Amino acid sequence: MEGEVSESERSALSLFFEPQSVAVVGSLREGYFGGYVVIKTLLNAGFEGRIYPVNPSYQEVLGLKAYPSIKEIPEKIDLVLIMINRRFVPNVLRECAGKGIKAVIVVADGFAERDEEGAKLQNEIVEIARKAGIRIIGPNTAGIVNSANGLTPDPYEPGYKKVKSGTVAICAQTGMINPQAFPYADLHYGVSKICDFGNKCDVDECDLLEYLENDPATKVITMYLESIRDGRRFLEISKRVAAQKPVLILKSGRTKEGAKVSASHTGALAVDDQIFNAACKQAGIIRLEKFRELFELPKIFSLQPLPKGNRLGMVTFTGGVGVLAIDEGAKYGLSVARLSPEITKKLNAIFPDLGKSVVDIGPPMAVNNYMTIYSEILKTVLEDGTIDCLFNVIWTSPFEDFVKEYVKFYKEMQGYDQKTIATWIYGPSIPLINALSSRMEDLGFPVFSDLEIAIKALGIAYQYSNRKKGEE
Repeated sequence: MEGEVSESERSALSLFFEPQSVAVVGSLREGYFGGYVVIKTLLNAGFEGRIYPVNPSYQEVLGLKAYPSIKEIPEKIDLVLIMINRRFVPNVLRECAGKGIKAVIVVADGFAERDEEGAKLQNEIVEIARKAGIRIIGPNTAGIVNSANGLTPDPYEPGYKKVKSGTVAICAQTGMINPQAFPYADLHYGVSKICDFGNKCDVDECDLLEYLENDPATKVITMYLESIRDGRRFLEISKRVAAQKPVLILKSGRTKEGAKVSASHTGALAVDDQIFNAACKQAGIIRLEKFRELFELPKIFSLQPLPKGNRLGMVTFTGGVGVLAIDEGAKYGLSVARLSPEITKKLNAIFPDLGKSVVDIGPPMAVNNYMTIYSEILKTVLEDGTIDCLFNVIWTSPFEDFVKEYVKFYKEMQGYDQKTIATWIYGPSIPLINALSSRMEDLGFPVFSDLEIAIKALGIAYQYSNRKKGEE
């Protein structure tokens, strides 16, 4: 909304993620999209609040009494989802105002992102909400998620029941982050909150940053943005939040062509990319470059401690990967650790000439007791006080027995005075790579899709840690 937003209105954001009651306005016909899907998804996820289907054509939906309109519901309502033709949204908002409702998600599209008439309707709902003190997420949004309480009012069929709880919050100007678009059920680090801003006619990135700043369930915040509504406020808030929690942002519209398309997507005007980049550096925001980084890089903050310094240790099965990792690490200020004489001696005792800066396990693979040697190597390297973070490369082999052995080693590592560890797994069997990755992340050790992103994860963790030290 235009103008200043009061503290009481900002506090209403908790109603979006912690409502005791939810009204769902729209089509209740069984299918793959709409109010029926929202209600089914809430029930499947274990949401324990009250749910009120709203549609004059229904008496009951999924065992719940349906109401002809918002005003006919006798109880207090915390949150309303609106999925109807855009022309009727203002009338429903007026009913919400009459009921004293303070939080509304407008899933309906066809507003400022579509045409002039839609822009006028968007301005109208903003004006109605402004006068009534209603906060709006949307329009043109796929909604929100709070994994802790089963609040998953996804209007699209996700195909699974629950989003795993965790400490990563993911917010974006796209529904591509919502449960129907991403396999959260298969994630092994979990998320705390999800929010698709949609057109940002009211609630925007600044509001969410402030809410997540004080959210105890959120440890790291990631965002995909196409525009910034209030640059000065964004800089002020993000600088404060980033001092407490890592804030990772992927911004589109880097080119003139991309900025033009983003305007047609959510009806927003993109900020100049150079200005945004400067703001990120000033605020301590970690800027992402690729969409998959939105989901992969937060793992290092969610599952691992921050590195105490930039000294990088490496255990690898191939010297070529070690060289590539050194080159990549240099981009982020990581330098290869020099192993201490004591650790070098121990490694050489395990296998001749093993005690080098980059520990290459290639030669020991040829011996029969390789898995025992691997365990000894890893333990020895992790004992070295000259290492702040570790890049561990694992070869799975085509045999499932190796997976069990690796998992056993990583279980033991949970009790160590832990370095920051990033793992990359390769081998001839994708199913075994995936199985091992899942089990290791369940133990709290993030696995990355390639060596470059694993090194980047360690690099940004070091940079964030270094910045925090400078601010203390």
